Amino acid sequence: MIAKVAKKPAPGLLAASPTSRRLAFAAAAVLAVAWGLRILAVEAAPASGALADAVRLARNVVQKEFAPKVPGVSVAVGVDGKIVWSEGFGYKDLATKGPVTPATRFRIGSVSKSLTSAGLALLVERGQLDLDAPVQKYVPDFPDKGAPITTRLLGGHLAGIRHYRGNEMLLNQPFANVHAGLVIFKNDPLEAPPGTTFSYSTYGWNLISAVMESAAHEEFLRYMDENVIQPLGLTHTRPDRKGVLDPDCTLFYESDEQGKFVVAPTVDNSHKWAGGGYLSTPEDLVRFGSALLQPGFLQDKSLALIFTPQKTSDAKPTVYGIGWFIGEDAQGHRILWHTGGSIGGTSLLLLHPETKTVFALVCNHTTPEITRKDRESVVELFRPLFMTPAAAKK
Repeated sequence: MIAKVAKKPAPGLLAASPTSRRLAFAAAAVLAVAWGLRILAVEAAPASGALADAVRLARNVVQKEFAPKVPGVSVAVGVDGKIVWSEGFGYKDLATKGPVTPATRFRIGSVSKSLTSAGLALLVERGQLDLDAPVQKYVPDFPDKGAPITTRLLGGHLAGIRHYRGNEMLLNQPFANVHAGLVIFKNDPLEAPPGTTFSYSTYGWNLISAVMESAAHEEFLRYMDENVIQPLGLTHTRPDRKGVLDPDCTLFYESDEQGKFVVAPTVDNSHKWAGGGYLSTPEDLVRFGSALLQPGFLQDKSLALIFTPQKTSDAKPTVYGIGWFIGEDAQGHRILWHTGGSIGGTSLLLLHPETKTVFALVCNHTTPEITRKDRESVVELFRPLFMTPAAAKK
């Protein structure tokens, strides 16, 4: 059920029902992390009670405090597995004034790693993949780096594989398959000995996709579609194939030197499906995240696997499990999240297990220019809405 906007002021958060408090938390959380949204065309998001107040206040703050930063943006919120708020703002195509809707696909960048982690966990559950075996068990021609590199280390950004260099994000070269894309980095030296240093690497996830293909005996995209995307009903999630005509997909933008929105350069993401190559919608991302709030799609042990911070070889915990960052909100409650940055796209997916809230935000701009001060001012404004009843009594 999607809530409707109330016309009368709602009671304060702490006087509201537990469900209303959850919805208010969700609405506040979404906009507390929004990167300067330009509200160009708004169809009122349905809401009720405390959520209506939160959404109304959030819109006012975004419109007043943030300069226009992106052509279009879309958000969705889920509570207890149900989408309670989904809304598009602005344009997916500035030339035609085509509006963003909840069905508009955006580039989700590195949130693709979170999707991939679910497929990886399924292979481990089924006994098809050994996380601690050297990757050469699955990709025999990957060069020996002098110390074992395992899929577990790759998944936690601990393998020493490098990240993008120079203009590699602008790569516009097609690759026949994920194995062919390994040529970009496979012969380069490691950034650090495996296990010793957390060093973020999308290319490490390229290698994971090659491992998964070998373990599954199936092409990576087909495996993900059959085992993750279709079973979870992610009907608006697909790989970002260059040249595919898709009326539901946004155009991709950046800003020129004068700050004007311009169409971003054309890129080919065929070398990095697993680490940054998917298109999706906030609603699909919320459905995906909601499926990971309890055992079911994945077993308990698999959820623990992807949501437990890994450790370096000297036993220091990192902030990353497998495909997910692990942290805390302002009140010390656990949050699970990932952001994504790509050419013409920025994204966020966040899970708040205690309230069973999931929210997702995507926009069609490469680098929304919002300062840390701007973000913190919004967080402070909404801080009361993050408080649980127990926290409010302290």
